[in-house]
Amino acid sequence: MAYETFAFVYDEVMDSSLYKKWLDFSCRHLGKRKQLLELACGTGALAVEFAKAGFDVTGLDLSEEMLMIASQRAEKEEAAVQFVAGDMLDLVDIGTYQAITCYSDSLCYMEDEQSVQQVFDGVYSCLEEDGVFLFDVHSLYQINEVFPDYSYHYQTDEFAFLWESYQGEKDHSIEHFLTFFVAQESGLFERLDELHQERTYPLESYLRMLENAGFANVECYADFIDTKPNEKSRRWFFVCHK
Repeated sequence: MAYETFAFVYDEVMDSSLYKKWLDFSCRHLGKRKQLLELACGTGALAVEFAKAGFDVTGLDLSEEMLMIASQRAEKEEAAVQFVAGDMLDLVDIGTYQAITCYSDSLCYMEDEQSVQQVFDGVYSCLEEDGVFLFDVHSLYQINEVFPDYSYHYQTDEFAFLWESYQGEKDHSIEHFLTFFVAQESGLFERLDELHQERTYPLESYLRMLENAGFANVECYADFIDTKPNEKSRRWFFVCHK
């Protein structure tokens, strides 16, 4: 998919109100920490919001196309953000930071627990003393009860989007089949297909992996607000202190 199409597709599909919720949650828990690394920054929408809020932001993503979009977004909105191509499974030589974030359930794209542990270990090494790691993941309820057989269709004159979700083969996993139809200058529509595979783990597993990485003080919340998770919370948030 061309990066111009990436920008159009993701900006159309993403609920932009979530960026302010992630920003507000971060501001409540970061205190005076302003030097921040955003993992899986994507098209840079949240990184730009962090920069506008006074943070010194570095955005890291595996996709060169996403980073190209992110750089253009930051330039257009006159936001000072440094973007770096990299894999959050390998954070060696990425520097140290007062805060690191990983939002939009990006950790759920890791293949297995070993990979999640590898990210936690790398993040811990990149944090300064008294640094904070903030991230969110899908809850068991979201993966096992909400997503299976979920269907969503969205259409405008220039764009159509179909999202179908099915239970994955592994425990607490889901597969999202995404189909996009994007209007071309010729008047025809180009079809684009993506498969997104996500997986989550019991709350206790995340806490154990964070402890293994060295985090001694971990707080867990749910659904963007500072309340403890319950059996129907859809998104778990973690505040991890080094």
